[in-house]
Amino acid sequence: MGYHYGLVTAMDAPTIMTFTLSDTAYGTDTPAAKQAMYDDLRPQLQGLLHGETDLVANAANFSSLVYHTMPGLNWAGFYFLRGDELVLGPFQGKPACIRIKKGRGVCGTTVVEGKAIVVPDVHAFPGHIACDVNSRSELVVPVRGKDGAVMGVFDLDSPQPNRFDQTDANGIAALVRLLEATLA
Repeated sequence: MGYHYGLVTAMDAPTIMTFTLSDTAYGTDTPAAKQAMYDDLRPQLQGLLHGETDLVANAANFSSLVYHTMPGLNWAGFYFLRGDELVLGPFQGKPACIRIKKGRGVCGTTVVEGKAIVVPDVHAFPGHIACDVNSRSELVVPVRGKDGAVMGVFDLDSPQPNRFDQTDANGIAALVRLLEATLA
């Protein structure tokens, strides 16, 4: 059972795309439960991204899907690199920091290191930027452009300590690769 949506992709020549979003209640207590969640999210995201190349539209649907299906989140969204800083992109959650310098906080460090960063306790991360004081753990995954360079990050926050692990980093990275494949 799922939610069924239709999308008209062109006003002059309507094309209806349908996809199904699962209403499954996902578990996060074991790596196997998390892997099952990511296995289920992949085809849902593929349906949302199918045929669309606009980064903002795809990032908005990506953020919404993750935020509304993954348990234990209080923020999910994108920051895109503009010069030497990350600028807030589509997200779900409370209002967020708008600009983050490259190299600062978890998001800025992810840009510099070019790899996913899992932070079990944000209070122990040197230079953590607290956009939401309720966040206790964080996962940030780089987003790469067609040239392979980091062009932004996908950021997840949770009010639960130790919410994210390597299974989450791998699962979100696989979802981000689907988004990267839509880039023109």
